[in-house]
Amino acid sequence: MRRTRLAWLACALLAVMTLVLGACKGGGMSGDDVADDTGDDAPTPDADPTVPPDADNSDFTEIIGRDWSIPPGETYRCVKVLVEEDILINTFRPIAPNGTHHTVLTVSDSGPAGEFNCSAGSLDSEMLYASGVGTDDLIFPTDVAIRVEAGRYLNLNLHLFNTQPSADLDGHSGILVKTVSSVTPEKEAEMVFAGTFAINIGANSSGTASGGCTFDDPATIFTYWPHMHQFATHQEVTLTVGGSAMTLHDDDYAFEEQRNYPITPIAVADGDRINVVCSYTNDTNQNVTFGDSSDTEMCFTGLYRYPKQAVDLFECSSPCNPSIGCPF
Repeated sequence: MRRTRLAWLACALLAVMTLVLGACKGGGMSGDDVADDTGDDAPTPDADPTVPPDADNSDFTEIIGRDWSIPPGETYRCVKVLVEEDILINTFRPIAPNGTHHTVLTVSDSGPAGEFNCSAGSLDSEMLYASGVGTDDLIFPTDVAIRVEAGRYLNLNLHLFNTQPSADLDGHSGILVKTVSSVTPEKEAEMVFAGTFAINIGANSSGTASGGCTFDDPATIFTYWPHMHQFATHQEVTLTVGGSAMTLHDDDYAFEEQRNYPITPIAVADGDRINVVCSYTNDTNQNVTFGDSSDTEMCFTGLYRYPKQAVDLFECSSPCNPSIGCPF
């Protein structure tokens, strides 16, 4: 039987999904706005909101969000806002009511501001934050923050899923933040994805996918966020630093508990490497490949690091192979 078909059928990414250590070799993604894309239906409703209705948000500010109303099925809604003044974000919290499959927040220099129907690929190459089912608050060290400059545009991509048989579903999804007044340039952070697009799990079988990169520049990793979908069973992340391998993560994967993992900061240098290995069990009669829908898979670990290196969010993910399906 399908592994926990729980509700919040979420995903990365595009997750999905992003955050890494140094500039690595990998593919990019398109930020073009396109018409609605829909995916496969799911048999059960989404899980409870990540942030309960009675949560205390008094110390948070909503920097971006939008109301939405969707028919049954899987779809995307986006919104862009112009940043009026520089902000330094130290904490993220998703607004994720019933129907919010995942959120991806990117930033670019291009507008216009406004709400629009979109697709999984309606992202910008610079990643700020991503959340899925059960994602908790992302809290940086007190002297670390992500800077968003005035004049740039925040882009929130919402993957929404209405599993009701006929009625429309309404909600308001967005991103809450806490800010700080200043950080040093060396402690300005960013997020990138480590992993692979090369996923191909045969029908009624188990299998793995793996990918990563060799870092080009020094950086410090301080938090990571594993992201896969509902066929996923396990993820292992290995860092090779100074020629010595260490296990950063080695645990079973729970689709409904996509939490952040703060760690004691780890410094990596030019030539160090990260590798992500994802395990899956496919109990369907069709191959499972990469994709943003709940019936496809991903293999990413989002890495938060400093200093900011302005790399593409997928620079630490293995290039896409067109024969097995490309995301963008």
